[in-house]
Amino acid sequence: MIPETAWLYGALGMCFLALVLLFFVVLKPRYRSVAASRSDAVAPHESSLLTRVTDSTVHAVDGVVGRTAGPFNHLVLGIAGIKMSPADFTVMVLCGAVVGGLFGTLLANIFWGLLLAVLAPIAAKILLVVKTGRRRARFEAQLGDTLMMLTGGLRAGHSVLRSLEAVAQESESPTAEEIGRVLNEARIGRDVSVALEESAARVGSEDFAWVAQAIQIHREVGGDLANVLDQVGHTIRERLQIKGQVRALSAEGKLSAYILVGLPIVMALVLAVINPGYLSLLVQDVIGFVMIGAGVVLLAIGSFWLSRTVKIKF
Repeated sequence: MIPETAWLYGALGMCFLALVLLFFVVLKPRYRSVAASRSDAVAPHESSLLTRVTDSTVHAVDGVVGRTAGPFNHLVLGIAGIKMSPADFTVMVLCGAVVGGLFGTLLANIFWGLLLAVLAPIAAKILLVVKTGRRRARFEAQLGDTLMMLTGGLRAGHSVLRSLEAVAQESESPTAEEIGRVLNEARIGRDVSVALEESAARVGSEDFAWVAQAIQIHREVGGDLANVLDQVGHTIRERLQIKGQVRALSAEGKLSAYILVGLPIVMALVLAVINPGYLSLLVQDVIGFVMIGAGVVLLAIGSFWLSRTVKIKF
């Protein structure tokens, strides 16, 4: 039978390996390129063994997850505003799962190790959802100023593309990034209206979709686009005002939902630290696992119910 010290040293070694991969694969420093005139044309650049191993790991993960498949694909990371490749982000999540599992096993038992390992990708997915929601909220909040700059450029005699370029230069993130992407797609020959509609679908903005439709209608039938965008902007500002009132009225319900969902989890963690033997009975019998599963299912149902109750769509 393997002694406990061997398990401890093995776990510490795997933890150290995960931290090394996390640093050299995901957080590896980006060195500035050297000018061609200063490079040595005789002696070829040879990468170190660790660099080749980390590059091979990233390429292998990239070959598995790709750019369009998987929960952490390029589109999901782009919508969330994370400037990382899917392979780098996946390796970071895997390293977090390994480190969390080892720490949970060393501090408590194998059950808590597996729980922390499973929670790592769930926490990463929650992080992406939160960042996506915040990015979309910022885009919605900046939309009124975006339309004002766009109509100002049109009234000054600029074209739609030139006005959009001014918006991309003067706006903040994420509006500047989305409009800049639309301009880049237009420069390679894509239709501006199609690029705007896809941008609206990407950020999940119904109001920006109206802007794209207004530009498309203007290109087909003509008219005063600046006046049309003024009316659209007035409607959008009224909708934003109503949304702010709805968020203020539903804030109490959201806070109650967060407390009710987080209270069982926090209490379980506190009891696990204060009195580990009190919860260890749940992982020593089949009935305990059934109770844990039932609690998780009921908590998920309650979370979904509360989220639908406090979420008002109009």
